[in-house]
Amino acid sequence: MSLFHFDTSSLKMSSSTIQAILLVAILFIASTNPATIAGTTKAGKPVDRTGKQYNRYYIHQCHKDDPQINECLVESANTLVRNFQRGIPELGITDVEPIVIDEIHLALGAGPNGYRATFREVTAYGVSNMTVIGARSDLSSNQFQFTFHVPKISIRAHYRSSGVLIMVPATGGGEYWGEYEDCKAKVYVKGSEYTRSDGKRYLRTEDLKMDFTVKNLKMGIEKVHNGNQILEAALNLFINSNSQELLKEMKPDIKKKLLAQMKIFLDDHLFAQIPYDEWVL
Repeated sequence: MSLFHFDTSSLKMSSSTIQAILLVAILFIASTNPATIAGTTKAGKPVDRTGKQYNRYYIHQCHKDDPQINECLVESANTLVRNFQRGIPELGITDVEPIVIDEIHLALGAGPNGYRATFREVTAYGVSNMTVIGARSDLSSNQFQFTFHVPKISIRAHYRSSGVLIMVPATGGGEYWGEYEDCKAKVYVKGSEYTRSDGKRYLRTEDLKMDFTVKNLKMGIEKVHNGNQILEAALNLFINSNSQELLKEMKPDIKKKLLAQMKIFLDDHLFAQIPYDEWVL
């Protein structure tokens, strides 16, 4: 059992819409670009893919006995984020914008009156402008919780839908656009330590959780196939009038998909390449 509760009390859910969920997937998928596993010299110094030695300039070290360890962890995370924004070639991270998700699904109801929608090529700009604004930790059990903020994210996507929506046949497709402002997310990570042959400690992910909110947003559906204005109006009305129910329906599936990708990034790329001893002394 976790030694501290995954606190989401400061994330009071606004009347966010279906597409707010797209934001969360994009917000953290930004961290899952493939990284190339780095090596070390015999002396334990990091080397890139060409064997060239380099310093881990993207790491801000913290001391576990620091009474302000959480403040230090915020600075450490922001150091990584700032370098992520510029790219970290030693980790195989280069182009970070735009962020793209292949597709996200929505299903409401069952049977002939059910509604289905698929959003493809979900593209976002502004995600890399994230800032870590808070941290909580229990180093004795390797538990960490970080709060992220992104000022603004612009999203575009193609969509296809089928079924019935507000008693209107909703089979068709078009373009989605969204402008999201004042976005926050919390991520909880519990790690377990292990020691490699180099004698250094590393982490692997044992548990991973998240929650999110969007304070202000504007969005809409446009360029509906065949110029179906009735369908376009129905979709826009539905998006703006049923946000909480859509959030309830979509959130579990999106979180499951996202958390699986985040775990791969943490275990196979970040934690696997950087010894825990170099993060926290």
